Amino acid sequence: MGGVWGAGFWGLVGGSALLLGAGVAWVAALPQRLIAAVMAVGSGVLISAVAFDLMDEAFRQGGFAATGAGFVGGALVYTVANVLVSRRGARHRKRSGNNPVEAQPHASTDEAPDTNTGLAIAIGALLDGIPESVVIGVSLLGGGGVNAVTVAAVFLSNVPEGLSSAAGMKKAGRSAAYVFGVWGGIALMSGLAAMLGYAALAGAPPELIAAVTAVAAGAILAMLVDTMIPEATESTHDYSGLIAVMGFLSAFLLTKLGG
Repeated sequence: MGGVWGAGFWGLVGGSALLLGAGVAWVAALPQRLIAAVMAVGSGVLISAVAFDLMDEAFRQGGFAATGAGFVGGALVYTVANVLVSRRGARHRKRSGNNPVEAQPHASTDEAPDTNTGLAIAIGALLDGIPESVVIGVSLLGGGGVNAVTVAAVFLSNVPEGLSSAAGMKKAGRSAAYVFGVWGGIALMSGLAAMLGYAALAGAPPELIAAVTAVAAGAILAMLVDTMIPEATESTHDYSGLIAVMGFLSAFLLTKLGG
């Protein structure tokens, strides 16, 4: 499936992991180590995608100047936005436990702060998901199939985020309709971001596509270091490196087999 609708479909597939995570958190309490292990695998897969799919492709199309500027720019924009949402209570939006609200140093036991924290986490999820979704859309511009490694990495990184925020919102007394409405909306926006990435860059100069790809790569790598890796190591610190390496190796093999 290709074209703008294909981009939207695959962006929605990546975003649907948020709904999956929220659904699991709503009906069950998973062990912290299991969630952290999923996050470690996702970290390894995303690192591989950034290195071998995004940056390599950006450099091939636009050279070092466009790639380097986009990479640093993406990391800078993400970092500023991440600081803002973190101060609103979303610092641990990818937390490996089932109650990220307890991890917020400024959160109280009142319903309102917990609710605000859950909403901040949802906004943070949207912040994390936009560059990932744009990359999915851009990967279809060449007329080939979607980048399976990128879709898998986005999916794996979104599952713990859905688990975390849904648990916080449930504790705050939010209804199932509210929680799944929020995550369903974010999943739809992920699909829309992928469609916009495809439509806006169709026919664009290679240097511009390279810069946009590098911007997304910088944002994703900054997100990994700021959120996913610290939370993945919290519960699996003895094994998180090995688990991430296995995720990286799996994605690397998929990249080479697909090529």
